[in-house]
Amino acid sequence: MKYILGISSFYHDSAVALINNGEIISAVQEERFTRIKHDASFPINSIKFVLNYSNITLDDIDYVVFYDKPFLKFERLTETYLANVPKGFLSFQKSMPIWLKEKLFLKTIIFRLLKKISKNFDKNKLLFSEHHFSHAASAFYPSPFEKAVVLTLDGVGEWATSTISIGNKNDLEIKKEIHFPHSLGLLYSSFTLYLGFKVNSGEYKLMGLAPYGKPKFYEKIRDNLVDIKNDGSFRLNQKYFNYMTGLSMINSNFEKLFGQKSRLPNEQIEEFHMDIASSIQKITEDIILLITDNIYNDYGIENLCLAGGVALNCVANTKIKNQKKFKNIWIQPASGDAGGALGAAYAAWFKEFKQIRKIGTKDKMKGAYLGPSYKDNDIKSSLLKSGAIFEKLSDQKLNKIILDDLIQEKAIGWFQGRMEFGPRALGARSIIADPRSTKMQRNLNLKVKFRESFRPFAPSIINEKLDEWFDLKNESPYMLFVANVNDQHLLKSSNKKNISIGVNRINEIRSSIPAITHVDNSARIQTVHKETNEKFHSLIMEFFKKTGVPILVNTSFNVRGEPIVCSPEDAFNCFMGTNIDSLVIGNFYLQKQKQKKELIFDYKDKYDLD
Repeated sequence: MKYILGISSFYHDSAVALINNGEIISAVQEERFTRIKHDASFPINSIKFVLNYSNITLDDIDYVVFYDKPFLKFERLTETYLANVPKGFLSFQKSMPIWLKEKLFLKTIIFRLLKKISKNFDKNKLLFSEHHFSHAASAFYPSPFEKAVVLTLDGVGEWATSTISIGNKNDLEIKKEIHFPHSLGLLYSSFTLYLGFKVNSGEYKLMGLAPYGKPKFYEKIRDNLVDIKNDGSFRLNQKYFNYMTGLSMINSNFEKLFGQKSRLPNEQIEEFHMDIASSIQKITEDIILLITDNIYNDYGIENLCLAGGVALNCVANTKIKNQKKFKNIWIQPASGDAGGALGAAYAAWFKEFKQIRKIGTKDKMKGAYLGPSYKDNDIKSSLLKSGAIFEKLSDQKLNKIILDDLIQEKAIGWFQGRMEFGPRALGARSIIADPRSTKMQRNLNLKVKFRESFRPFAPSIINEKLDEWFDLKNESPYMLFVANVNDQHLLKSSNKKNISIGVNRINEIRSSIPAITHVDNSARIQTVHKETNEKFHSLIMEFFKKTGVPILVNTSFNVRGEPIVCSPEDAFNCFMGTNIDSLVIGNFYLQKQKQKKELIFDYKDKYDLD
């Protein structure tokens, strides 16, 4: 037995992962191919990619593993409705036909879809994992730990919304669970919706907005919405929510509690919204810290792994780290449902088939560079087909030109090697810029990304220089921790009382690297490592030699509402539809000012707000 294919699909963030003898070969999200953000459809394009990349067919796959169990989800759905009759009949009426037609018989549906790829596909090769076990497996098995306690937190799987597991060598076992409707992920998503952002998409906006406000509503949330126990377990007061039986997350009681209607996406963000964001962020952090305190005291294991959508809350992750109880923390970079595909494959390989797990000093994710890459001939052919004007340069000459562009405060589309797996751009499909620029943060948000001006940007820093610039002692290759800019790089004015108010505070200059310094003097860090991304590491090193700053601004190569670019064609389209100044794909270099004017178009309205 060699190949196992993991699939996550039909809910959101469909994805596929392929492992071979326990090694991750490829992992990719379907949205990157279809260009539909958070695409939930069966990942046919992703399956074809991972098979083609390894030069195999579906007949070479030993097992296909789906990341959750639809019968258990159906059980939860029906039991919830029956427990609340007659409330929720409209929701029941809308959801039942979909379940009876599609989701309940997923095994048959998946089998038929796989048969379209190979007529010889054997139904006995199709296995199912449980949702939160897939999350836990995605966190533990690629980690560098022989033994670890694993915490998973998300919206809901089948029944579980939160789990605590123990991983030891190739074994992994769930020890404790919190069940629906009590969910930290659904609580956070409810406030995401209340603040006018999209559920399962805009949670990171809420996290970015929180530092602008004060936790004025902390007690109101704690006293009314969530009953928090000393061990971090909790119960949500369903008087204020509507997701159990309704068609929305919250109800009128929720809005009455806070005295305002839900914000509409096009309405201005006020101090009230900032304070709400700050309050729910603090509640979330406090619950997570109580849970991690409890599991450390209960199990005494020095290693912690995290997965599930809540594990993408890098501020909360940093609070866990700063407690200094766990010696080591490792977080799955594709913590959401996409990562469930990888966890499902790993669960079969190690747990079901008892394969020997090899432990190393580094994780097994290969920097998360697990998607498609493109050869020079493919890039050239795509650019010619698009009508692009370009030149191919040597590494040395390319770096020189890019450095000049960066110093001239240009925004650069950077497309190199294998695409990242997970929601973060990590220097393979990135937009990069000079962090010293005082106008770059605003320009990137409004003129390139077409999104809210308050949104922060991440610094990519060569790992060797991390402690000279940020208060962070551990590597952060997947952009899952935040840290404060070191005092010597802060401006004296950054410690004074804020002059600006609201989101205008983003325009204050706080440090010598203002483009990546958030309003609380923090930044979401990516440490760049030569071993996993030599080309990006080399560029930042050259920038350091020229400027004394070993950092570049790094944001995902897309506009708001668009999936991260996957192909050279995607990159060229985004380049031509935005105010990106230069584009680098492999060793091919393009300047906006040299492109045909008729190819420039308005990209702003192509994708909906996320």
